[in-house]
Amino acid sequence: MAYFPTSLTMQDAASSLQPGLDAIRSGSADIDLSRMERFDSAAVAALLVWRRAAQSAGLSLRIASVPAGLQSLADLYGVAELLKD
Repeated sequence: MAYFPTSLTMQDAASSLQPGLDAIRSGSADIDLSRMERFDSAAVAALLVWRRAAQSAGLSLRIASVPAGLQSLADLYGVAELLKD
């Protein structure tokens, strides 16, 4: 399981996106967000990018410990179902 930084915002999206893509390329599609404290819509976009990358690699993205606020953003944007297996 890959753990991600405490922040995934517009400011740090580029550097935060790559670890997820690297993990998926290495065959791991399990992402743990339990350490995430700051996020914005860039986090939702990153999760969708990771999901597409996992699907392209023939993997099923599994996201653990989604913060309630991030889940609310996904709900607001109408993509919550896309973040589930």
